[in-house]
Amino acid sequence: MRPLHGIDVERVRAFADAVFAIAITLLALEISVPEDLPSAELGHALKETLPSVAGYLLSFAVVGALWISHHRLFRAAEQLDGPLMYLDLALMALVAALPFPTKLITRYHSNPFATSLYAGTIALSALLITVMALWLRRHPALRSPEAPHELITKPLHSAVGVTVIFGSSLPVALISPDAAEYWWVGLAIPVRLCLAWRHSRTAKHAAAMPPFRPNG
Repeated sequence: MRPLHGIDVERVRAFADAVFAIAITLLALEISVPEDLPSAELGHALKETLPSVAGYLLSFAVVGALWISHHRLFRAAEQLDGPLMYLDLALMALVAALPFPTKLITRYHSNPFATSLYAGTIALSALLITVMALWLRRHPALRSPEAPHELITKPLHSAVGVTVIFGSSLPVALISPDAAEYWWVGLAIPVRLCLAWRHSRTAKHAAAMPPFRPNG
């Protein structure tokens, strides 16, 4: 694939940072209490915000993980081609839309459609990160020669983990939305341990390989 000319990687990274920041801000705005609330009812109102707080914290962790992976990938990228650009735009569309499924899952906690939409949005976002990482690994001409190998492997392993956790919960969510949420928590630790072991092995293998040098 031919690199795209006239599109600066730094501008793409800055645009992505803005999208991630706006998405997190919109998530936080969903946490609120009614205006002109009597003092005696404040405790009850704060209790009612707990689902919104839980949804915010979970989505913040997911958006943060996606941002870290994206930042690492585009630190490794020196040039862009068409597929990488379109994959990134698709990711930005999903990140910008994430506050909507987050609102649904906090308001309709036990609804299978709300839970499935939330899990599907996150799984698809992580899958896009996975494909971008594989694309950069397959096309070394797009990467900076000085980029450490882990700038590709760490986002790849992290994104695979998120895809597995949330993607595998989709059939569970259709049967029991509550069970799907326990699935996310219960699967997170073993998946993280497995990927950490895998990353350690990959890092040792990469250390034994000579660095990439473009032809010419």
